[in-house]
This record gives sequence, structure tokens and C-alpha cells, in this order.
Amino acid sequence: MPSHPQAVTPRRKPATPAELRSDVWLAAALLVGAVISAALGATAGLFGDESPSIGWAILYGAGLAVPLAFRRRAPEIAAIVVTLAFFIGVTARIPEFYVSNISLFIVVYSVGAWVDNRRRAFWVRVGIIVGMFLWLMVTTFQAATTDDDGGLSREGLFSPFVAYMLIQFLTNIAFFGGAYYMGDRAYASALDLKALEQRTRELEDERELTAAQAVALDRVGIARELHDVVAHHVSSMGVQAGAARTVLDADPAKARTALLAVESSARAALDELRQLLETLRSPLDDTPDGSTLTVHDLETLVAHARENGMPTTLTVIGTPTQMPELVQVNIYRIAQEALTNARRHSGAGATADVRLRYDEGAVELEVANSGRTVATARAGLGTLGMRERAAASGGTIEIGPRPRGGFLVRVRIPVSVVVPA
Repeated sequence: MPSHPQAVTPRRKPATPAELRSDVWLAAALLVGAVISAALGATAGLFGDESPSIGWAILYGAGLAVPLAFRRRAPEIAAIVVTLAFFIGVTARIPEFYVSNISLFIVVYSVGAWVDNRRRAFWVRVGIIVGMFLWLMVTTFQAATTDDDGGLSREGLFSPFVAYMLIQFLTNIAFFGGAYYMGDRAYASALDLKALEQRTRELEDERELTAAQAVALDRVGIARELHDVVAHHVSSMGVQAGAARTVLDADPAKARTALLAVESSARAALDELRQLLETLRSPLDDTPDGSTLTVHDLETLVAHARENGMPTTLTVIGTPTQMPELVQVNIYRIAQEALTNARRHSGAGATADVRLRYDEGAVELEVANSGRTVATARAGLGTLGMRERAAASGGTIEIGPRPRGGFLVRVRIPVSVVVPA
């Protein structure tokens, strides 16, 4: 049979060692106070010669005080023991009236403040309170029917004796009602404090997670930028260096031209790396001018590809629209990575075609190259970077071989049309 989930009873935080030690000190203090109070009461002759010996007073004080040392560990048991001790002590006419009331108030309060099972806490306190009022009613009836009136007149409907009894009832109502209410409030406050601490921990964990995610995103962004800059220029340098080595003996002039291209690529790589580092070191609102690439730099990118041995054309279709800087940077980097891969994998005699198309509400970049098709090309960091850039701009990207040979990279990014004021 399927099991039904049980309702989880809220639990307050357990008592701390300091709180448990304070209970022991409270019990010791009340024990001493109960013995002194009983001794003074016997000396004052509160019950005349009917008071028991001091040994019974000490035992009574222990019954009232010792359970308080366990009022947080076992509140119900402590309350029952103190209540029974109270009934026995009053019945035995032990002349102690102060510590007994303090202990009774504390245990009723403790049941409300420390018992997680609220149904049990309710019934334990109700049992104690009902028992006390039944006992009070019995003693009131006995006092009303005895000849010893204690000097109080019983004449009239609202006699001094009746007024005294009403005071007793009202005092007990306030006494037990206050202990009951304060215990419930203490328990509710403890739950609120526990919930607040829980939310604080969750917020701290979330803040740490958010910070870690932000660092991870920054690391990914830096890695992507470094890959795009280094891979493009190092690939170009490799092609030019290979060409220089091939013609070094046969045509020193061409070798010199190739080495100049290597030098130019190295300088360009250093410039872009310097701009990237300046951007990373600068505040968000203080980015150096010229460190952001735009779609207008595609012409320079295409010219660089032609200079490195791959005939490349650039075609712009449609009316250029204003785009966010992030979109322009990502379009440039995607084109750069696509041309780098084409130059690296397409083989000799390959050509490339770059098309930038402005449609209504979108911009589309298409980089197609002829030459060798690598059918089982491994998705490296460059491909991953292109997909991440397209996703970061809110667009879609297609990367794969063309049916007639070569490779195709097509990215489409939606762009909101800016309406002039």
C-alpha cells in the first residue's frame, strides 16, 4: 500500500549547554529559598503547632526545586512532579507559600515553551490547571462549611469571606493564564527565531552560490575571449611561418613578406590582449575606448584572412540597424572563429564567403567556406565558444558541413529596432 507523507511537526532549537546549566543554578537557588521560607513560616507559626518537622520542609523544597533542573530536558515530567509536590505540601500544611508558587508558574510556562508536541503540551497544562481549580473549589467548600472562619464575616450575599474566595479564584486565573500565555508566546518566538536563522543561512548559501556562479561566468568569458584572440592570430602566424619556410630558399622576398605578416599578426594579438586586460582591470563604467569590436571591423577581419592565403569576400545585405555592443562583439568573434577554422581545416585552394544580412528585427551572419569537409570534426573550444556567444545574444546558430563540400556557420540574432524619439 502506498505510504502517505506525515505532517512534519515544527521543532524549536534544543536548549544550549549554558541554558541547561542555568536551570541547575535556578533549582539550587529555589531549593535554598524553599527551605528558608518553610523555616521562617514555621517560626512565624503560620499553621500553629500543626507544621511538620524541618526534615519534611527540606523534602518538600526538593520536590519543588529539583525538577526545575530538568525543565528544558523533560518539561512534562518536571511539571507533574512539582504539581504533585505542591498538592502534598499544602495538604501536609508545610508553611511555605512563595517558592511553591514560583516553581508552579515556571513549570507550567516551561511546558508551553519547550514541548514540541503541542497537543501534549496543551493537555498537560490543562490537566494541571483543572486539577488546581478543582482543589481550590474543594478547599473553598471546606472553608465555607467549617466553623473556623479565620475572622472573616460570612453575613450577606457578598460577605468578606466571599470576597476573599473570589480574590483567590481571580488570582489563580491570572496566575495560570499568564503562565499558559507566556509559554505559548515563548515557543512561537523560538520557532520564528529558528525560521529567521534558517532563512539567513539560505540567503548566505545563495549569496555564496551566486558569487561562485559569477566567478565561473567571468572565467568562461575570459577563456572565450583569450581563445578567440590567440587562436585566430596564432593560426595566421602558423600559416605564414609555414609559407616562409617553404619559399625561404627559392624566393627570399616572399619569405620576407610572410615573416612580416607573422610579425603583424603577433603585434595585433598583443594589442588585442592588452585591450582585453585593460577591460578586465577597469571598472564597468570606465571601459577604455577602442576596446570594443563592432560589425564594421568585419572588413578588417576579411582582409586579414585574404592576406593569410584564403580568398575571402564580405557581403552586407540590407540596411544596417543599431545593435547592442554585446551583439556586435559576438558577431565579430563568431566570424573570426569560423574563418580561423576554415583556414585551419579546409586545405589548399579553399575560399570563404562572409555575409552579413539585416532582416526586419534580426541580423544574420553566414560564414561559408569551400574545400575539404571534416565530417567527424571534434567539437572543440572554438565551436563551444560560438554556441555560447550565440546563446548569450539570444540567437540561434547552425554549425556543420555543407552538402556540396566545405563548412557553414550561420547565426541569427534578433535585434530590437530603435525608434527615433
